[in-house]
Order: sequence, then structure tokens, then C-alpha cells
Amino acid sequence: MQPIRILIADDHPLIIEGLTLALGKRGIEVVGHASVIADAVREYRQRKPDVVVMDVGFGQSSTGLDAAREILGIDPDARIVFYTQYDQDEIVREAYRLGGRGFVPKVQPTDLLADVIGQVQQGKIHFLPEIAERLALIGVRGGDDSPRAKLDARELDVFRRLAQGQTIEEIAGELSLSRKTISLVVQAVKDKLGVQRSADITKLAIRHHLIET
Repeated sequence: MQPIRILIADDHPLIIEGLTLALGKRGIEVVGHASVIADAVREYRQRKPDVVVMDVGFGQSSTGLDAAREILGIDPDARIVFYTQYDQDEIVREAYRLGGRGFVPKVQPTDLLADVIGQVQQGKIHFLPEIAERLALIGVRGGDDSPRAKLDARELDVFRRLAQGQTIEEIAGELSLSRKTISLVVQAVKDKLGVQRSADITKLAIRHHLIET
């Protein structure tokens, strides 16, 4: 039987090393790894793994959810398993909504991760029972007041930059847009989220794990 070929995207080298050894004993071959978002996308293009094991937090303005979205934009059939310490309802729902095939909290044993990888490689979707139950409850409750749900892609990018302390002038310069354009986006962000103060924007971004503290 051919080994399952995976790409690991995680910003902790020890996690990558540990998973490479542990999963190798289960017939799973790590054909690539990445510790930053851009590398994860590039490695996927080059390696074409059977499954991507993706963390959510990367200590950057972008997250594993963003990387997964980009990979799925390249290949809608990409099979992604999220393996992360972050399992808040918003993150679980977004992982499922954008097309993740599995979700395993890092507190779970590696053997369970290996089982999920195997099922996802076979084309199945596997969210742990407790995660699936939470997804069902989220769907019943409805509504999502997170920035990811309320903002479009440009607004979310500007929101993150504001939360990290960038000024309108700095954002306009980095995005090659006019100050007026960014000012309009900033006002739209504040109106949609119901916040005005910079401190509240930062707190909101931290609470929803859109920036690292």
C-alpha cells in the first residue's frame, strides 16, 4: 500500500518534527512542511499532497484559515485537516464552511490524527463527534457576529491592520490605495462592527484570533 502523502503547515518546528516521526510509523509520509502562510501555499502547488495538516495560528496577520482558503481556490478538491489548539465556535464553523475535511484539537493523541488523515484521504469528512455536535448547535443558534462573517476580504485585511496599530496613511501606502479609499473602508469596518475606538478594534481582533498577542 502506498503511504499517504501529507503537507504539514505549522509555525512550531517541534510540532512538525514530532508529527513527522509519529505519523511515519502509521504509514503517513510527510512530503513537505511550512512554517509561514506563503510557504504553505507554495508547497501545496509543488508537492500536491494527498492531505494538508493545517494549524490555524501562525503568529501573523494571516491564519491557517486564510491559507486553506487560498489552497482551495487553487484546488477545490484539496483535502485539509485542521490540527490546532484553537477550537472556538467561530473557528470550527469557518473551518467547516470553507471546505475543511477534518478538525482535530492538538490535545488529542497523534493516533487519532492519523485516523482522521486516513479517512480524509479516502474522501470522507471527519469532524470529531464533540466538534460535529458543536457545529450542529451553532447552526441551530444561527447568527455570527465575528469580523470574518461581517466583513469582506478587503475590509477584513484593513481591520487586521488597524488592530495591529497601523494608521490610515500606512495602510494606504502598503496596499497602494488612496488615503480616501482606505478612510472609506475604515468607516465601513467600524460601522459594520459597531466599534470606533482603536483599543476596541484591537480587543475584538484578539478575541476572534485574527491577530496574535
